[in-house]
Amino acid sequence: MSDRHERPDLKKKAAVVYRRLQKAHPEARIELKFKTPLELLVATLLSAQCTDVKVNEVTASLFKKYRKPQDYLRRPLSELEADIRPTGFFRQKAKSLRGAMEGMVDAFGGKVPDDMEGLTGLPGIGRKTANVILGNAFGVPGIVVDTHVARVSQRIGLTAQKNPEKIETALGELFPRKSWTQLSHLLIFHGRYICKARKPLCDRCSLTDVCDYFREA
Repeated sequence: MSDRHERPDLKKKAAVVYRRLQKAHPEARIELKFKTPLELLVATLLSAQCTDVKVNEVTASLFKKYRKPQDYLRRPLSELEADIRPTGFFRQKAKSLRGAMEGMVDAFGGKVPDDMEGLTGLPGIGRKTANVILGNAFGVPGIVVDTHVARVSQRIGLTAQKNPEKIETALGELFPRKSWTQLSHLLIFHGRYICKARKPLCDRCSLTDVCDYFREA
């Protein structure tokens, strides 16, 4: 049974949450810098366990050196590892990048696929990364369930689910499809700057009257 059926008032609560987050975070947007779908794919893969600020520092020079999927395949793996080393976990990220590039070259003529099936069929690309790319590079609505989105949606009481795909489904039932990409930005900003993991800034939050965490705390 879904969260929506367990709590018939959740849709009204979701609408209140969305309106207030829009007002609280009018600047909410993706913070990774990119110009093309390929650049966004690379930046998103590099952002795992790394700040967007650091990724942007690395990609400022990386994107000048690697302009096409083939560029990531032509250069030695050790060189790619060195170029992305500051983002952490560089060996695994380099392998993921190479795998994704090989998949694009082999199956899509070197182009980034613009649908969920095509993207998640690439090595190293899961639903979270695919939704980032679809929503921000292709304008296809998608809910990005990262640690911020999971934490905030659970604390507020929009869902009790813990599995990312189930959280994505639960939130998708509560919010209009056209709002999914911006919803992701709003929840991420709220989690990053207000509803922090260790010490949420409840005194600065506009959602306390509809938040399960605040009520229980």
